[in-house]
Amino acid sequence: MPLFLLAQGRADGLTTGHVVLLIAGGIALLLGVIMLLILFSFLRLLIQCYFTRAGIGILDLVGMKLRNIDYPMIVRQKIALVQAGVKVANEDMEAHFLARGNVPKTATAVIAAHKAGMDLPWRTAAAIDLAGRDVLDAVKTSVNPKVIDCPDPAKGRPTLDGVCRNGIQLKAKARVTVRTKLDRLVGGATEETIIARVGEGIVKAIGSAASHTDVLANPSLISQAVLKNSLDSQTAFEIVSIDVADIDVGENIGAKLQADQAAADLRVAQARAERRRAAAVAREQKMRALVEENRAKVVLAEAEVPLAISQAFRDGRLGVMEYYNLRNLQSDTEMRNAIANSGSGHDRGERPG
Repeated sequence: MPLFLLAQGRADGLTTGHVVLLIAGGIALLLGVIMLLILFSFLRLLIQCYFTRAGIGILDLVGMKLRNIDYPMIVRQKIALVQAGVKVANEDMEAHFLARGNVPKTATAVIAAHKAGMDLPWRTAAAIDLAGRDVLDAVKTSVNPKVIDCPDPAKGRPTLDGVCRNGIQLKAKARVTVRTKLDRLVGGATEETIIARVGEGIVKAIGSAASHTDVLANPSLISQAVLKNSLDSQTAFEIVSIDVADIDVGENIGAKLQADQAAADLRVAQARAERRRAAAVAREQKMRALVEENRAKVVLAEAEVPLAISQAFRDGRLGVMEYYNLRNLQSDTEMRNAIANSGSGHDRGERPG
């Protein structure tokens, strides 16, 4: 194209400078057309930003388009923030969008907090949103406190059970009113921690009561004792109040435990007595075995007597007359024993067989 124009310029008597000017003019015209097209595409948004003093220019819009940012949404949210009196840098909004944050919800939360007189910087709100928390719901909870049931009915446990010092069980239900602390929302414990701590405090308060009648007469003793423990520390909430919604009398745990202990003691005593009886039976069996063993020894000794007598005959240490005298003595002894046994039977009133 330039060579053609140059050749044509020479043919028409034009100089090289005129050709350069023509080329530059064509380029400028092309750039002007492009700028007009860009201007017309952003014209409506530019007019809105100008009259609302949003602080977004043509270069900002072009940059957002090149970075594949939803610039109409950014413009709408920036206008809303400016109209609400909140100052937020364009770069912070773009960074939150590129980080896959919810820019409209974050902007709405910042505006709501500003209207309610709370200090919620954009970066804090963006961090809450990126952490997975519902920042708008957190602002609503901070403005309008919500009530948490303790224990949580969804967990399957309907009441909090505690035992007073007199052994009576009390079943309580409580409602905890909490307000969100925006500065502790990132890194702070959730509602489950509040429910667990309040439940622990209620059970402890019931356990420290001397009698169940004191708690039934004044249930506020429980809530006052629980509120003194600073249960909302390191959590994302501030406990406004703890109210005992319902309290009922359960079982007599003390009497039941005493009965169970008595039954256990009885079983232990029975086990010990059975062990002693078993030991006595074993000793009796042992003594019987010992008696039989001694009897066997006696029988063995008696069996050796005839052998000794025969050996004495053979050795000449025992004569015939001495043997007969020994037999007479044995017979006399057996007769005396029989008469003695017969007499003892008559003394007891027994009939002779």
